[in-house]
Amino acid sequence: MIKVIVVDDERFVRMGIVGETDWASLGCEVVGEAENGSDALELVHEKNPDLMICDIRMPKMNGLEMLKKLREEKNPVQVIFLTAYSEFSYAREALKLYAFDYLLKPFEDGELENAILRAKERIETDRGKQRDTGLSRSVLDKAPVKEQYPGALEGDGPEINAAVIRLCLPFDENTAGLTGYVRDAVLYMASHYGESTINVAKIAGAVGISEGHLSHCFKKETGYTVMGWLTRYRMKKAVELLSDHRNKVYEVAEKVGYKDIAYFSNTFKKIAGVAPSEIQEK
Repeated sequence: MIKVIVVDDERFVRMGIVGETDWASLGCEVVGEAENGSDALELVHEKNPDLMICDIRMPKMNGLEMLKKLREEKNPVQVIFLTAYSEFSYAREALKLYAFDYLLKPFEDGELENAILRAKERIETDRGKQRDTGLSRSVLDKAPVKEQYPGALEGDGPEINAAVIRLCLPFDENTAGLTGYVRDAVLYMASHYGESTINVAKIAGAVGISEGHLSHCFKKETGYTVMGWLTRYRMKKAVELLSDHRNKVYEVAEKVGYKDIAYFSNTFKKIAGVAPSEIQEK
């Protein structure tokens, strides 16, 4: 079982996360709660959890300050940060500290559970690598980010880091583990995301299933709605295109399936926490 602690200064938020999540089905158990970063630090030392679900803004010591201390101690605990604020400064600092994910409150249905499952997979994978190689999990966590985004961990790296956090780290389009119609739907969207007319009806028709059944199965397996997944995939592709400053924002919008540049920009900022024009200005 994966040991989890929940940290938030709002008691009802903690109660909701602890009480409304089916921890057993996720292969996890909650071993403690804390209401601020200072108490959380002590709890980590006492319980040695694998995963922490933690608010960022808290009294005494905020989540980022607390995680910084843990990283200085070489503690490899995986952290899913929660915040009601889509702020680039938070997201960037979270990446520097190798947080696993960064979720905006309120969550969509299944979003937290999906993040927990992916964190659990990372934890179990790292345990296996530790047994095989003796490498510490903290070192292993750095490699994928630094290989994919060489400037991401530098203090003066490009502002695209915000989009890396919000899109590339928490979002996984890998079809491994997906079944039947859901896998086919993912593959279809990955091939047709640039078409502005794509919708649930068209995707369902392409894979040979009703809209309702596809929507139900897709949400159950991925934690996303069909169109929610497509939007995330489009935004991730937009990040890749925007990293080449020769691409104009309106060109990127068209390439990922948006005819309305204003709608594209609003959607991008909502998900990434930074406007596409801000990336292009850097």
